[in-house]
Amino acid sequence: MAPTLNGIGLAVADMATSLTFYRRLGLEFPAGAENEPHAEAELPGGIRLMLDTHASLASFDPTHTPGGPVKDGASLAFLCADAPEVDSQHADLVAAGHHSVKEPWDAPWGQRYAILRDPDGYQVELFAWLKN
Repeated sequence: MAPTLNGIGLAVADMATSLTFYRRLGLEFPAGAENEPHAEAELPGGIRLMLDTHASLASFDPTHTPGGPVKDGASLAFLCADAPEVDSQHADLVAAGHHSVKEPWDAPWGQRYAILRDPDGYQVELFAWLKN
């Protein structure tokens, strides 16, 4: 039997700040998770988004060191219902003090798209399919 992808893990500097960001995008984390070193939200399809503080990761991996302010590689893409939701979600997150990488635009591949950084520098993309 082949392994099944079951979770996506992110290292976070401040659990409460990261939970606030992802809750604004509609993810549900347990009440009180702000005070824990590990938190999980179940995503559609049963995959989990797992957040762990740097201290928690270092407790079982003494070689763990926090990366730089901008993370390269993986990003999280959030499907929105329509183009206006991309715009409003982006505006809401920017108004809450989060960094916009690229304002919403109509991408040539047929999506309304916007790019932000979460509190730990991970790229977060908002998109919706454009109607033809």
